[in-house]
Amino acid sequence: MDWLWWVGAGLLFVLIEIISLDLVLIMFAGGAFAAAGVNAAGGPLWLQIITFAVVSAALLFSLRPWLLRHLRHRMPLTETGAAAQVGRSAVVVSRVTELGGRVKLQGEIWSARTVDGSPELATGTEVRVVRIDGATAVVQSVASDSHTV
Repeated sequence: MDWLWWVGAGLLFVLIEIISLDLVLIMFAGGAFAAAGVNAAGGPLWLQIITFAVVSAALLFSLRPWLLRHLRHRMPLTETGAAAQVGRSAVVVSRVTELGGRVKLQGEIWSARTVDGSPELATGTEVRVVRIDGATAVVQSVASDSHTV
């Protein structure tokens, strides 16, 4: 009847995996279910623990990368949050230098600074977000962006 503890742990891993969707805890669930099988077959506790560890690691390092690759192939990864702003256009609302300024990006005002070595950007200049550093958009002029392509 001790195998029920392993099954319970496996089901708990599955439930938490449903919330996190990282495809990590589901691998631990597989290890827990394998350990439950060893327990049901009468295996000692040390063998159950080793089975849990080996099966979990095997699933984590073999099955998880394959699943991630195929999931990303079927559903492309969509950036969200600050990472989604990279590559978008913005308009300078307050002069932007290497030290700071402000841009309007997707309807919101962001603190911004120019890419290192870029000239300052005047109000009204159209810019492209090169990267996000914390809560600051690092930008460069769309005109200079087309010259570097």
